[in-house]
Amino acid sequence: MAAQWSRVDLISLITVLQDCEDQLAVLGNIRPRAGMGHPELDRRRNEMIALLKDQLQEMKAKTTLERKYVTSSSELQVYQEQKLNSLKEKELENEIKQLQKRLEEERRNHTEMVRFLRQEQIGLEEKLEAWMQRYEKDTEDKQHELTTLKSHRASNLAHLQELAKKYRESEQVVIEDRLEKENLRKEREKEENEWASAIKVQSWWRGTMVRRGLGPYKKSKKPKAKESKKGKKKKK
Repeated sequence: MAAQWSRVDLISLITVLQDCEDQLAVLGNIRPRAGMGHPELDRRRNEMIALLKDQLQEMKAKTTLERKYVTSSSELQVYQEQKLNSLKEKELENEIKQLQKRLEEERRNHTEMVRFLRQEQIGLEEKLEAWMQRYEKDTEDKQHELTTLKSHRASNLAHLQELAKKYRESEQVVIEDRLEKENLRKEREKEENEWASAIKVQSWWRGTMVRRGLGPYKKSKKPKAKESKKGKKKKK
């Protein structure tokens, strides 16, 4: 039966006991006045008081037992709750430790990752800087090479133009020299032909003069001889 009592029931029982004690005190106080000239009423009152006292003692005993039980049960419940809380605290502490461990590991991994990324960034920046320097140098070299090539091209073009001009001039000189030589040849050939013709004419004329005896080749007249010569010529 004790197991059926709760803390609320115990408090209610204590309240009832206090009421009973108050009622007994009231009955004890009013007993001389109420008992005047009524023996039966006094007897019944005394029986009721005795019964109430017995019930009060029984209830006090039960209350004491229940109080001890409730106290023991409360202490056990408190102990169990404390133990449960202790277990929960340990679990929470373990979880906190695990979380701290994971957090520390994550922090360490994050630090290593940041260090790695920083090193990669530094390496990439150095490579980019080296590439930019190389690009600028190559660009400058190519620009210088292009400028040199343009200069050489302009110089070569001017030289070629000068050579072409000299070639044209030389070709013109050669053509003019060739024409002049051709003209001289023709002139010389003409002169030679004319000279040869003149010589032929002179030779023919001299021969004619000699044959006919003209000019300085004229002979004195000898009729007979002349006639004889004419006769001979006719015979021929």
